[in-house]
Amino acid sequence: MGSPFKDHPPSNPSLAKKLIPWTFYAMFPLVLFRVYFYPYPLHQTTTTILTSSSVSPPPTLSEDETSCDYTDGKWVPDRRGPLYNGSTCGTIKEGQNCIAHGRPDMGYLYWRWKPKQCKLPRFEPSTFLQLLRNKHLAFVGDSMARNQLESLLCMLSSVSAPNLVYRDGEENKFRRWYFESHNFSISVYWSPFLVRGVEKSNTGPNHNELYLDHVDERWAADMNGIDMVVLSIGHWFLHPAVYHEGDRVLGCHYCPDLNHTEVGFYDILRKAIKTTLKALIDRKGHNDNGVGALVTTFSPAHFEGEWDKFGACSKTKPYEEGEKTLEGMDSEMRQVEVEEVEAAKMNSGQPVKFRLEALDVTKLSLMRPDGHPGPYMHPFPFANGVAERVQNDCVHWCLPGPVDTWNEILLEVMKKWDYQSRREG
Repeated sequence: MGSPFKDHPPSNPSLAKKLIPWTFYAMFPLVLFRVYFYPYPLHQTTTTILTSSSVSPPPTLSEDETSCDYTDGKWVPDRRGPLYNGSTCGTIKEGQNCIAHGRPDMGYLYWRWKPKQCKLPRFEPSTFLQLLRNKHLAFVGDSMARNQLESLLCMLSSVSAPNLVYRDGEENKFRRWYFESHNFSISVYWSPFLVRGVEKSNTGPNHNELYLDHVDERWAADMNGIDMVVLSIGHWFLHPAVYHEGDRVLGCHYCPDLNHTEVGFYDILRKAIKTTLKALIDRKGHNDNGVGALVTTFSPAHFEGEWDKFGACSKTKPYEEGEKTLEGMDSEMRQVEVEEVEAAKMNSGQPVKFRLEALDVTKLSLMRPDGHPGPYMHPFPFANGVAERVQNDCVHWCLPGPVDTWNEILLEVMKKWDYQSRREG
């Protein structure tokens, strides 16, 4: 017996013909809604729910993405702005909190560095924390190392709050934070020469003393507990200093009252970096866990005229391409640092377990005269008018500001290292 509907046409064929177009018109808005708000395929997908113990897969890179010349590029407008501000991040040093201190222009916040030959993605805090899960990252050097560290803390705090677990020293020069979500620690060590040094003081000599063949143990003593280190020095080598090597005085820089040979600070910077990188290789290079080390290159200052006059660094936008050239001291300091990193990689021998790279930020920083606190290193400096003398900071960077880009590049280096490690493994 066949279907009971066989040979029984619809009782009202004209009604069916009328309903078909109306059915189409009724369904069409629903289809549009689905496509607009859910543009992915309609087939069934699998959803993974991550718990606190879940570990995401490492970021994937193509072969081309593992190498990029980040030094060659330009600053372009970016409507998105920074990941954080002075009210959402509690670790900004007071002297770099430019917005809170009354800086009136906001344009300096809306630029991004665009390399010519590749892409520099926006910083991904979750990826950074994932790559350093169960690790210890240390920033070692002068106040520029601290500036970069505080930028990174603010960027990471947009997804996970850091807990300050240790601090010591004048002006909190030695501090450590802990990200419980990823069992990740990040520290800052004050060491403006990386090698052993005695800083000038009001009660002692008016010059620094550097011992160029000894690494500074204030940070190096913790080397076995550090998985990755970012080194940053330069500006303190411009100060008057006496240099020691072995049992003799090698010479000095700007010491007219002392009977020592005048020595250029470029060679001294070179010796300090060489000693530091050799210590890293000797102590960590052949260990199973190894270490990753980066040297952040020299960050140029932008003083125009006297440092304590109004307008010492008052520009409000980046230099355009060709408007400023990397030259003179800025170029020489960067060159020394890059050359010593390359020399250490060549002379390290095999097998060496840690990776070493220059974080070359000199040119991109040179192009940002608008990114410094200037007079806004102090709160509302012109509340009572413009004084004859105005203290300016044209060395450090506002937070948020251009220094955030350094950490974007740092993350890309880390992703490259992770990709290489997985290929080698």
